[in-house]
Amino acid sequence: MKGVSMGLDMYGYTMRAEFVGDRQTDVNVREEEQEQAGLTHFAYWRKFNHLHGWMEKLYREKGGSKESFNCCTVRLELEDLVRLEADLDGGKLEHTPGFLFGGEEIYPEDIADTKVFIENARAAIAAGLAVFYDSWW
Repeated sequence: MKGVSMGLDMYGYTMRAEFVGDRQTDVNVREEEQEQAGLTHFAYWRKFNHLHGWMEKLYREKGGSKESFNCCTVRLELEDLVRLEADLDGGKLEHTPGFLFGGEEIYPEDIADTKVFIENARAAIAAGLAVFYDSWW
C-alpha cells in the first residue's frame, strides 16, 4: 500500500491555449495569473514514478532543459496522448527510481486514473485548452 508521507505528487491541469501560445515546457503561472490563464487541475497521482519517468522523457524531447525534473511542466498534445495510451496499454512505462518516488509496482488505480486523465485531456484539447503535467517532490 502506498504511504501518505512526503514524496512525488503529480498533477494534470489545463490552461487557456491562447495564454500558453506555442510553449511546450516550463510554462509557469504565478498565483496572480492563475485566473487569467484559466488554470484548472483535473488529475492527481501520488508516487506513480513510472508515469513521471515517461513525462520526463517527453519533457526532454520537447526541449525541456532543467537539470532536475521537479516543478517542471510539459504540455501534452493529442499525439502525445496517443503515445502515452499505447505505452500504458503495452506495459512500456518503466520504473523510475528517485527520492521518495515509491516502489517498482504499478497499482491498478494508477492505470485507471491515467486512462481517465487521457480521456479528459483529449476532451480538454478538443475544447481549445492546453493540457499540462507538473510534479513536485
